[in-house]
Amino acid sequence: MPELFLELFCEEIPARMQAPAADALARLVTEALGPLSPTDPATFSGPRRIALTLTVAATVPAATTSERGPREGAPEQALAGFLRKHGADRADLTLEAGFWVLVRQTAALDAARLVVSALPPLLRRFPWPKAMRWGSGSLFTWVRPLRRILCLLDGETVRFDLADGADDGHGLASSNLTEGHRTLSPGPVAVAGATDWVRTLAERHVIAGAAERRRRIAAGLAEAAAAEGLSLVADDGLLEEVTGLVEWPVPLLGRIDGRFMDLPPEVMQVSMRVNQRYFALRHADGSGAARFAFVANIVPTDGGALVVAGNERVLSARFADARHFWDLDRRMRLAERLPALDGVTFHARLGTQGERARRLQALAGRLAPLIGADPDEAARAGLLAKADLTSGMVGEFPELQGVMGGYYARHDGEAAAVADAIASHYQPRGPADAVPAGRVAAAVALADKLDTLAGFFAIGERPGGSGDPYALRRAALGVIRIIREHRLRIDLAAAFADAVAGYPAAPGDGPDPTATVAALAGFIAERLRVQLRSEGARHDVLAAVTAVPDGGRLDLIALLDRTGAVAGLLGTEDGRNLLVAARRAANILRIEDRKDGPHDQPPQPALFAQDEERALAAALEEADAAIGDALGSERYDRAMAAMARLRTPLDRFFEVVTVNAEARELRRNRLAMLSGIRRTLTRVADFSLIEADAAG
Repeated sequence: MPELFLELFCEEIPARMQAPAADALARLVTEALGPLSPTDPATFSGPRRIALTLTVAATVPAATTSERGPREGAPEQALAGFLRKHGADRADLTLEAGFWVLVRQTAALDAARLVVSALPPLLRRFPWPKAMRWGSGSLFTWVRPLRRILCLLDGETVRFDLADGADDGHGLASSNLTEGHRTLSPGPVAVAGATDWVRTLAERHVIAGAAERRRRIAAGLAEAAAAEGLSLVADDGLLEEVTGLVEWPVPLLGRIDGRFMDLPPEVMQVSMRVNQRYFALRHADGSGAARFAFVANIVPTDGGALVVAGNERVLSARFADARHFWDLDRRMRLAERLPALDGVTFHARLGTQGERARRLQALAGRLAPLIGADPDEAARAGLLAKADLTSGMVGEFPELQGVMGGYYARHDGEAAAVADAIASHYQPRGPADAVPAGRVAAAVALADKLDTLAGFFAIGERPGGSGDPYALRRAALGVIRIIREHRLRIDLAAAFADAVAGYPAAPGDGPDPTATVAALAGFIAERLRVQLRSEGARHDVLAAVTAVPDGGRLDLIALLDRTGAVAGLLGTEDGRNLLVAARRAANILRIEDRKDGPHDQPPQPALFAQDEERALAAALEEADAAIGDALGSERYDRAMAAMARLRTPLDRFFEVVTVNAEARELRRNRLAMLSGIRRTLTRVADFSLIEADAAG
């Protein structure tokens, strides 16, 4: 089958847009050329091009299609609408079995003709996040000015242009020409296909594949660092960005002026990353090295001396700016910055950062004793946590929020736990980020996230679908991780109520605080289920456990421990059989309760007619007491053992006893027994919510 190869060559494409654009190109071309059964798509992306190769059929074979229309004798308007829909005339119709039928013959179509008809409109509507117009006389837009279109089918040029009526499409037309590196190998060159294109570009200082460029950059930087006895500070995001900035990567190392080495390492790393796309280096002991790494897009003739010197001068200027902010910020104590927070808006409907700081002070102070932290230190850290928002360094580098507050707090002589809490209260910022280490830090981080969730839920700004502009899902997962990793025994429902109460009372028609807390508890439970699902755990068991009321409490550790115990029970033969029996009892009750229920009265021992009824009643009474004691002391393993002991008498009951006995009093008494079974088991979990295959 022929190979179709398409390259779109333009001015520099923003790095973040390259891979998504290549994926979109593959999707759209595959859809547009569907009749050619395209297969094996492969994409390429880089600073000045996106490209696609795929295999297609040589032709679209001839075909006969028929479309049944209205009945014979249908209103004329219906027939006219059918013809209009298909662009047909009445002479094209035939009558078959009382219906008008449109039969059409489609001639065979070679692949090149379909490509010519499909690609121009596809390119004119290509979905760049941002696009621009250039020159004059054309409405055609592209992310940056499009310079060449290379289109080959089985090695032959497929010729088309982007003209659209009076719009000349900038005169762009397809050819077999591409271009190499802008400065190292400029000018057009003809290619005969995708393989030849990759080889030709490599000869002209362009590595076509993003994955190969990334691999070479990573390997080259690591090798250059190792030659100096150093290692690279891992930064996958920066590596990905630099991959989209260079076509012919040349890793180089530069030196950092020693007078800047007393700057906080985070300041140096962020300044290098954000301003210059430089990589930080460190010694074997983890300390920062007075070196930096970067990737040039040329091959220096002097071994890189001039390029390195230029980058060293630029970096020194950047660090001089950082030094200015560092020295200036420390002239004012962090606490002295608090009044300025009253002029910084947190959210138009949620007040200022000053108001938020006072809420965090109160909430962190109240959370602290619940998790074993010093309440005075937690309150102090909560009050100061947002003070660095008014500093020059954070104004220049917003990524350093919290981190700089920690440095300034240490400089001011605040307690170490307070400074650490300020520095880490945004953590975890994502799944790869650590949670705050100390208990004071955990209290402040929890207060920060609970306050955020409470405020936005109270004003109805809740995540929906893929939209989450205030990162509330991340905040919820942060709460869950902090609690899980520190095994904090707190009632989240009460903590949310406390956080909601910290906001001014809403008007009479505002949201009900109780409803807000309930929504927050449900949101946390759903995020926990998502997290467990991603870990491969039994999220359905969590749903079954959370369905059992706990007096309005939301203790995640107790929930998870109980969930683990139930999952462990279901992993045993007794547990699986007990689940089957529990489902059977629930199904019987669901049917019979509709007839003359409910049947939730206690069973009458005097009505037991068979030994199996007496044995099950005795086992149930014993298990119910044991389960209650075990749950009260949080010995969930004992609760599961008590439940497991019900398996044998319950199995025997179903084997021997006829529940729907003819005698009405026997039937109702036996249904009451099953109701007691359901009541006892649902003290632990709602087993009806556990997926059926768990009974496997």
